[in-house]
Formats: sequence, C-alpha cells, structure tokens
Amino acid sequence: MSISQSQAHHLINGYFESFNQGKFEKTAALFGETGKLNPPFEEPIVGRERIFSYLQKKAKGMVATPQEWTFHSEESDGEGDRWRVDVQGKVQAIVFQVNVTWQFVITDLSQIASARIKLVASPKELLNLRATKEQVTAA
Repeated sequence: MSISQSQAHHLINGYFESFNQGKFEKTAALFGETGKLNPPFEEPIVGRERIFSYLQKKAKGMVATPQEWTFHSEESDGEGDRWRVDVQGKVQAIVFQVNVTWQFVITDLSQIASARIKLVASPKELLNLRATKEQVTAA
C-alpha cells in the first residue's frame, strides 16, 4: 500500500498546524510508534511519548512557518513506498527567528517515520542564537 503526495502533504500540514497551536500530543500522534524526531544539536527523540514530552519542554511558544515543499517518492525495502518531504521555512521563538529545513519521511501507513530539523544559519547567526538562549535561560 502506498500513500499519495496529497496524503503526505495533508499529514505534514497537520504536523505544522498542531505544532503551531501547541497541541503537542496531536503532533506526536502523527509519528509512527517508533518514529524519530531529530532536533538540531541533540540526539534523536524516539517514540510518541518521548516526542510529546520533548515538545512540551522545548517548543512552547514557537511558530513554524513552512514556505517551500519538495516531495520525493522513495521505495523502501519490503515496507512499501514512502515519501521524503523537504520543507523550507522559518521558526519564530520568543526571542529569535531562524531559517529551518525539515526533512520528513512518511511511511505507507500515513505516519511520520522521522522528522529531521536543520537550522539554516551562518556560524555567526548560530552563535547569536546560542548567546540569546543562554541569556533567556539565565533569566
């Protein structure tokens, strides 16, 4: 069984909608049972409950704005067809905004197998983000 590009788009759109509304339990439910969230500079977060917990701690108040979508159909060894979807956009946090690329892998069961999040910033911008984060954490 395989899913269509339209179904993959709908699933990922649900990720962004629930994320932006702070409904992280709904966001986590879009992942497969062993789905992975790969945030920048951290180890992968595996499983719905851990993803939910992570988002509750780290993503409150963030708004993700997808801007450009690219779909790639992939065949998976014995698991049916999958989609890899690259999304370019921005994340607005309380004290900063950064360009981001998300790379989603969608299973034939209409679940997110993985979501890799990459910051698209110069080294100087990353250092400024780190300094800003440390100032907020210290407050």
